[in-house]
Amino acid sequence: MTVDAPESPQPTPPGPEGGSTSPWGIRDFRLLWVGRLIAVLAIQIQSSALLWQVYTIARREHPIEQASLYLGLVGLVQFLPLLAFTLPAGEMADRRDRKRTVAISIAVEGVCALAFLAMAIHGSPPLWALLAVAAVFGAARAFLAPASQSFLPMIVGRAALPAAIAAQSIAFQVGAIAGPAFGGLIVGINTPLAYAVSAVFFAIGLGCMIAIRTSGQPRRPDQAISRLKAVREGLAYVWNTKIVLGAISLDLVVVMLAGVALLTPIFARDILHVGAFGFGLLRASFGVGALAVALYLSRWPITRRGGVWMFSAVAVFGVCTLIFGLSKVAWLSALVLFIGGAADMISVNIRQTLIQLATPDHMRGRVSSVSMLFIGASNELGEAYSGVMVRLLGPISAAVFGGVAAIGATGLWGWMFPALRKADRLD
Repeated sequence: MTVDAPESPQPTPPGPEGGSTSPWGIRDFRLLWVGRLIAVLAIQIQSSALLWQVYTIARREHPIEQASLYLGLVGLVQFLPLLAFTLPAGEMADRRDRKRTVAISIAVEGVCALAFLAMAIHGSPPLWALLAVAAVFGAARAFLAPASQSFLPMIVGRAALPAAIAAQSIAFQVGAIAGPAFGGLIVGINTPLAYAVSAVFFAIGLGCMIAIRTSGQPRRPDQAISRLKAVREGLAYVWNTKIVLGAISLDLVVVMLAGVALLTPIFARDILHVGAFGFGLLRASFGVGALAVALYLSRWPITRRGGVWMFSAVAVFGVCTLIFGLSKVAWLSALVLFIGGAADMISVNIRQTLIQLATPDHMRGRVSSVSMLFIGASNELGEAYSGVMVRLLGPISAAVFGGVAAIGATGLWGWMFPALRKADRLD
């Protein structure tokens, strides 16, 4: 089947609508790309520093299983603001200037980095203070994601959208590679420096966003509706569009079950015994695989058999998590993370393309907010889930269980969402 927009009329995005499928000739896209790269670097460096700092503080008084619960709390306190604010933020992205919302959100993230820096300079801060700032950071992300995702089509238009999504994924993965590795190296020397670098990078990302000329004001529907009704309309659209519902719910379940972000500091310190530097390399391995595929897809995007490619990639992701849990050597752990990252990028690229092409512009903020809520649940809530599973099963059994469960969920979703499984053309 061909993935097209709904049959109901939709406004034309205000971005360029020429026949070119390359977004690189668009000045504002280049600024957006650089800003995203710098912001992701900042987030990843800060995340590496925070996870390592929290786990180190917790391990001074608690065994591995109990200390892992504190890592889970880092994800939980960032997810709760996402849960509270993401849907209203999506509705706001369909009414208010998306570019301005993105800029304000990045500025708040920079302030959070400065707060982490101030606490790190003064020695070993209380865990509750670190978690409180992490919660504010989660709230900023709740407003950032729907606005930024729905702003991209306004800049590049529909023709260049698949290539633009792949190119944006490159920016993300470069940050995901360099950020954890760079962050791990800096943390091994000086934790406050990692937070300082993050704050500087957030400032650069904010400057790139301010320099973008494209208007971020969305085109509104013909009839004004209440905010609550607008949120319900977005939820109903996702529920009734089974391709979108299946794609984002599959990501939620699989990443929550089989995500290994929280497990990497545990495996690096107490199982593989590779320290802070090895922790950075493990975190970077996943991004290296994803970057390699993103580079390929930016030049040769997947345009046929999208459903088959996505389900196959998700299954490979689950297998890689299973092997990671069983591995006792660092090189094998890094290798399966590399393959898992490559598989995840295929899934992410197809999912985002499906969602953006199947959604009218005046609803992109709300649909993106629902997608972000699912993604936030899979990442932040998934970290809390992983912390509990490590407490109950231990780190190795938790990873093995997650990998097996993810493989099973892939088959179940293929049966529950045949339209997604049969999705063919993505152009």
